Amino acid sequence: MNTGLAASGAAVPSAEARGARRDAWRGFALALPATLWTLAFFVVPSAAILLWSLFRREGGVLITDPGFDNYRRFLEQDTFRLALWNSVEVTLMVTVISVILAYPLAYVIATRVAPHRQRTWLMLAVLPFWTSYVVRSYAWLLVLAPEGVVNRFLTATGLAAEPLALSFNRGATVLGFVHFFVMLCTLTIYASLARIDPKLRRAAADLGASGLQTFLRVTLPLSMPGVAAGTFLTFVIAIGDYVTPQILGGNTELLMPQVILLQINRRADIPMAAALSTLLMLLVTAAYLALARWLTARRT
Repeated sequence: MNTGLAASGAAVPSAEARGARRDAWRGFALALPATLWTLAFFVVPSAAILLWSLFRREGGVLITDPGFDNYRRFLEQDTFRLALWNSVEVTLMVTVISVILAYPLAYVIATRVAPHRQRTWLMLAVLPFWTSYVVRSYAWLLVLAPEGVVNRFLTATGLAAEPLALSFNRGATVLGFVHFFVMLCTLTIYASLARIDPKLRRAAADLGASGLQTFLRVTLPLSMPGVAAGTFLTFVIAIGDYVTPQILGGNTELLMPQVILLQINRRADIPMAAALSTLLMLLVTAAYLALARWLTARRT
């Protein structure tokens, strides 16, 4: 009898171990496609770019001895450093303006529009996404060009003696970016606002809080994850975008993506382009880590 009890007692942990192993293999199988996708389309390309950045091009010859000559050139040449600074400035302007404009729109949709009509409002908010990104940029160029809609109206009504320089500058680039990213930020902020329990706002009002105090102490803090997500997405996409600065900004003020394309198309200097791309990725990584740390600090 004791032998039977011992045998039965030994069989229980064995069955639990087999179940744990099955769960582990099941989890591995579910994670495998995402892992392979990340390795194939992020880790491997990033490693290849980093490796190419350590090469250099001299007189049309590719030198494959690893070194940091390209990064030294970045520090020594004003053109590269100015392009990075311009990209950071434009991206920060676009991010701040987009969030400031998107938050009221998302707030109105989430708290002032009837639930059965919110989908319609969101659909209207994302209508620009239904148009090609390049088409939107050229549409803004038609509006802002010297012979565009705005300048024609201003000169026809006598408000301007001659066409204004509305295109091919930083303002046009920022405007084109903001038109796109306001909609993106609206979606992320709305998602956070929609998850806030209305009972929390009513409880704050019952405790004597005014509408402004309720917003500042309840609604705004609870919606910050959506604001952070919209901010990060805007920063990442805007700082690496080539189309809008090229179409609306022209070449009057080069941004980092334009300089990278110039290294590839005109100089055929792939190693230098890889080094500039690596610096851009490091900047995005630093922004992500700073934002993640800030969100963690808010939770604690």
